[in-house]
Amino acid sequence: MKELIVNTKPKSPISESYRSIRTNIQFANLDKNLQTIMVTSPTAGEGKTTTLSNVALAMADAEHRVLIVDCDMRKPRIHKVFEISNTYGMAEILLHGGDYKKALNPTSNENLHIITAGKIPSNPSELLYSNAMKNLIQNLKKDFEYIFIDTPPVVPVTDAAIMSNYVDGVILVCASGVIEIELAQKAKESLENVNANILGVVLNKINTKNDKYSSYYYYYGEEDKK
Repeated sequence: MKELIVNTKPKSPISESYRSIRTNIQFANLDKNLQTIMVTSPTAGEGKTTTLSNVALAMADAEHRVLIVDCDMRKPRIHKVFEISNTYGMAEILLHGGDYKKALNPTSNENLHIITAGKIPSNPSELLYSNAMKNLIQNLKKDFEYIFIDTPPVVPVTDAAIMSNYVDGVILVCASGVIEIELAQKAKESLENVNANILGVVLNKINTKNDKYSSYYYYYGEEDKK
């Protein structure tokens, strides 16, 4: 669980940055209409899963009932981050039905539970676009205050764009110095084209040798609505 910095190094600057993201979400949720939050990225390897996991932990530390749902049914990683089984998860729930509570995994934080992706299906996009998925999201909202949903990157596949229709907000994670500006813009436009509510961008993997960012590894800012 080395990626769970909020647990392993709670007093570190990076943990404080995750808590800052949590605070931004809480302020954005003053009207209590921001419950399901999707976290994605333009391309693979930008840190979306690590970001989601630590922000969810920070939210659980603040005494909220939190659920992480791994909807990246192409290259799932949530189960690896938390070191739990992935034998039964979203794929099985959507394909075969049944009570989602059978798929809940507890964590060391009593306020945080996880539903893994399950076995990789042959038709992830179709599963995410199904009525079963829509109904599941509505049922989950009855039992949890915040639901963080991990999806595949935006640019390569359509899964994230599909999921953005079912959630209350989207956080886009971009790796500084790694992602090309054009790809980041393409990801943003793809989400806007489906009327996604983009809450902000997490700028990840900043060079911490730069004095300007010596205290913070992550930056969270409201999207320019102009």
